Amino acid sequence: MKFGPVPVGEAEGAVLAHSVRAGGRMLKKGAVLGAEAVAALEAEGLAEVIVARLEPGDVAEDVAAEALARAVKGSGLKLTAAHTGRVNFKARGPGVLVVDAAKVRAINAVDPGLTLATLAPYTRVTPGLLAGTVKVIPYAVQGAALEAAVAAAEGAMRLAPVVLERAVVVLTEVPGQKPSITEKGRAAVEGRLKALGIAVAAVEVVPHETGAVAAALRAAEADLALILTGSATSDAHDVAPQGLRQAGGSVERFGMPVDPGNLLFLGALGEMPVIGLPGCARSPALNGADWVLERVACGLPPGPEEFAEMGVGGLLKEIPIRPQPREAW
Repeated sequence: MKFGPVPVGEAEGAVLAHSVRAGGRMLKKGAVLGAEAVAALEAEGLAEVIVARLEPGDVAEDVAAEALARAVKGSGLKLTAAHTGRVNFKARGPGVLVVDAAKVRAINAVDPGLTLATLAPYTRVTPGLLAGTVKVIPYAVQGAALEAAVAAAEGAMRLAPVVLERAVVVLTEVPGQKPSITEKGRAAVEGRLKALGIAVAAVEVVPHETGAVAAALRAAEADLALILTGSATSDAHDVAPQGLRQAGGSVERFGMPVDPGNLLFLGALGEMPVIGLPGCARSPALNGADWVLERVACGLPPGPEEFAEMGVGGLLKEIPIRPQPREAW
């Protein structure tokens, strides 16, 4: 691609690099100059304009952007029309964005003029949310570069939809607990489920006792169970995880390297995933429990490696329920 100033009389068929007013109208940046536009520029008295002229083997920005976006696009995503070298990816429904970071890096390493940007892996998305964008930086790129980027693109990004439909919420209360604390927790948990499109099958408020938790879980008729205790779970054999075991289930993980959210546990009762929520789940603010809930809801429960990776970028936000800072200065 050639770029630079040319005499107006030689600009037909070239791409206008800067917007220019001529003939009572605005010729916009990126427009391909036809005979009428050239005549308007000459009538305006302009001697030259800055243009880009494609050469053999070049692919125009919109064509290149659409080709790369179509190669990247995985299930659950839809594309916007190409415009000024850009195509956006929009989520078709609720879920989490699955990104192959190595493939994104490979695409972006081909040519600086071909770019793909995405949300962070496993970001929760809602219908219509912008999940990623392809942007072709110059007015055209070499066809060979586009072919290489397209070859690296398959599987780079997809939407994992929510696959669980109904959840039961178990709330425990310690003696003397204020009703407002229970209601705050209930509202926050139900809000999270609603955002994922998961119906609340039942909310069970029970004493903070192992047997009570076990009974509530055994009675659950749902795809998912969430437990929010009146007193924080401080050990893998505390009331809530032990209640899950007593109900016939298993605890697969206690604790996670995300703060707030450390005191979470993950287990199962038969085919039903069970998440023991940390106390910070009473707040609607993002915390580690959201990362686990969202993945579980989409059929992507985190294993040991995924939990370990969560420590990089592990939130570290000060929250109202922790009244003093972590360190004194």
